[in-house]
Formats: sequence, C-alpha cells, structure tokens
Amino acid sequence: MRGAIAAGHPLTAEAGQAVLDAGGTAVDACIAAALVSWVVESPLTGPGGGGFMLTHFGGRTTLLDFFVAVPRAPRGREELLALAVDFDGDTQQVFHTGPAAVAVPGTSLGLSVAHARWGRMAWAELFESAVALARDGFEVTPAARYLLDILDPLLRHSPEGDAMYGARGERLAFPELATTLETLAGDGVESLYRGELARAVCAHVPLMLEDLAAYEVIERNPFSVFYRGHELRTNPPPSSGGRLIAVGLEALDRGASVVEAMQAMEAARGAGVGGTTHISVVDGGGNVASLSSSLGSGSGVVVPGTGIHLNNMLGETDLAAAAAEPGERLTSMMAPSLVLRDGVPRLVVGSAGSNRLRGAILQVVENVVGRGLGVREAVDAPRVHYEAGETHAEPGADAEGEVVRWRERNLFFGGVSAVEICADGTLAAAGDPRRGGAP
Repeated sequence: MRGAIAAGHPLTAEAGQAVLDAGGTAVDACIAAALVSWVVESPLTGPGGGGFMLTHFGGRTTLLDFFVAVPRAPRGREELLALAVDFDGDTQQVFHTGPAAVAVPGTSLGLSVAHARWGRMAWAELFESAVALARDGFEVTPAARYLLDILDPLLRHSPEGDAMYGARGERLAFPELATTLETLAGDGVESLYRGELARAVCAHVPLMLEDLAAYEVIERNPFSVFYRGHELRTNPPPSSGGRLIAVGLEALDRGASVVEAMQAMEAARGAGVGGTTHISVVDGGGNVASLSSSLGSGSGVVVPGTGIHLNNMLGETDLAAAAAEPGERLTSMMAPSLVLRDGVPRLVVGSAGSNRLRGAILQVVENVVGRGLGVREAVDAPRVHYEAGETHAEPGADAEGEVVRWRERNLFFGGVSAVEICADGTLAAAGDPRRGGAP
C-alpha cells in the first residue's frame, strides 16, 4: 500500500490518494488534497485563509504555523457585520464578518514551504486535479449542500460572494478560481504575496501590500502530552486547541467522564474560530502530514476576478484582541495531531468544527487509545459537546443530567479526518460522516 488519507470530501481524499499512488510523499498528497479542498470545500478553506501542518519525517515531528496574522490598518468593531448560522433549527452561532474582518492569509505560503522541505513531486503537478475541478465543475454532495445552505447568509451578503455561490444547481464550477490556481501553479505563491494577486486582494479589502509581503511561516516544536502509554503531539501555543486537548486527556487519565473532561477544557478555554477542514495522511514510508486550515466562517468577501474567498478571523473579537500588534498570529483552536506508541506513529488526527473540534479530537483519541476501537468506529461513534453549562449529545451518546438531545448526527459535533497505523503495519482511514468526509 502506498499510503492512506482521510479528508472532509471524497474528491479531496481522491486527489491525495492519487498522489500517494504515484509515489508522492505524505506532504505531496496533503498539498494536492488541500488544493482540491479549496474548490470543493471553498466555504471553509482556500488561499484566503490560514492553517497549520504537523509533519513527522525521519522520526522528527514539526509544526508549521501559517495561521492568519494581524494587519497594519486598525479596524473598528462597528465595521463588522453580524450574521447567524443555523445548524438545525434550534442551535445558532453568530459570526462577525465583512471586509473589516479579513486578516492576513497564510495558507498558500505554508503549503509552499512544506513542499520545499518534504515534497517530491513537481509543485505544478499537485494543482492538476484542483484546476480541472474548478474549471469543469463538480457535483454538490448532500453534505456540501447542507453546508452551503446553512452558510448562505455569510456567503451571499456581498455581490462577489453572491455571484460565486448564488446560482447553486447540482454542479458548481469556479472558473476564476481555476485561473488563480493556474497562476499559483506556474508562478508560485509569490503572486499572492508580492504580485498581481496581492494587488487585487489589497484593492478590495483593508489589507496593505506590506502585510502580505512581510508574512512568514513559523516553525514550532509541537506540544506534547502523555496518555495511557501513548504520546500526543499537537499544535502548541500561541494557539490554544492542542493545550486544551491535553487538559481533557489529563482529566480522562484521572478517571473523569468525557463530559467532565470537556468541562475541564471549557474552564481553561479561550475563543474559537469557525469553519475548518482537516486532512490526515500517512505515506508508504510511514511519514505523516496532518493539515488543518480555515477561513473562519468565511467572510463572504470574494476578490473580484480571482475566486479567492477571504477569511473573517478578525471578526472573532477575542482572537484579535489576543494579538494586537501587526504581524502577530491570532490564536486558534485548530489542532492537527499525531499519537505515537513507543515513538512510532499510531494515529494521525484532526478535526473541523469551530470550538467543538477539540472535543471531537479528544473523543476520537479516547476511542482509539482508551477503548481500543478501530479508527472507523472511533470516528463514527456518537459524540457529546459541553459548552457554557450545556451538554449537547448525539443519539446514542452517554450523557447524564440536563442534556440537549440532537435528533441525528450533525457537523456541529466536528468533522474528524483520521488515519490509523495498525499494530500489524496496515493502514485504516476514516472521514467523518457528519460532514461528508471520506477515506
């Protein structure tokens, strides 16, 4: 077997697996999959967002931080637009968006840096599937349709967003994004940080060319915690997601229930971000890539002529307040993670889901490490989420007391993508059915 991948959409996973089958590394596959996710998961991720990639090559684990940064121009809270997302008719989340919410994006540069270090295939070759899908179109899956419907107020509040997402049939195509992808494939990401694409972005939103030109990817040592004979390596500070998962695992180790562990996480938490996607990859050499990327909830602001949907991270007030200086990273809940047993990778895992993603990762790790479930069972198992004194539970989830019982599984509870390296050396992968994920 050349390797395995799990992602938030079947086409995302297929693109990564094709690269693995062609002999690409885990990072090659992760990049090709990420580029396709910019097309088929464009409300959640794209060149206008930020993220993190955790890699494990040659026995060394590295975290690349390419999350969004604070721009130079000050913004006022009054410039933001408040829009609500309704998950199921009963549960809503309010997001703040619009041009004033756009932070400096980092995803494109992050993928380029990762490719330079751990890639084997040609950079332009990794774009082929994404360009074809953006140009020729793709079928909208039921999970993608649900996502487009609940995010409709965010996606269509601007004329450009309405033009990109307004006419939604059984298929979608983004020809302007296809052209942008071709530019990034042929010219590299320089165009988005110092060239024509950078000028187009800065002409449309209150970012400055200096913001993009000064952006750098930061290499960090992963945060580490031990749990039941295993080691979890994950996203370190200044992001808070990995540290909070460690708080939850330590509570489980003391005998707490999952809800009690989530209460401990809640007590220690900061703010969360919005829509996210995650890709987990293991290649035939045992190398690992774990990528979480996000637009927040998405600003609904699309740069004219480019198909680039921009993030709304500055709309998360607590996140922006924690990083007040231009160029500083905003904090994040995203937590691409790796579980090792005796120093050898056992589980590559991460999740979408705003501030619910940390609980989703916690429960999947506990299902695999603590309960001995295979990765598919671990991801499919019903989940709970605790927040602000309320426990939410999917059907079949074990939760006591005052509980908000959901009628069916929902992407509110996260969107996990995970690959397991089994004891016999075989691989298994699982994409979360809550958001139409695929292995």
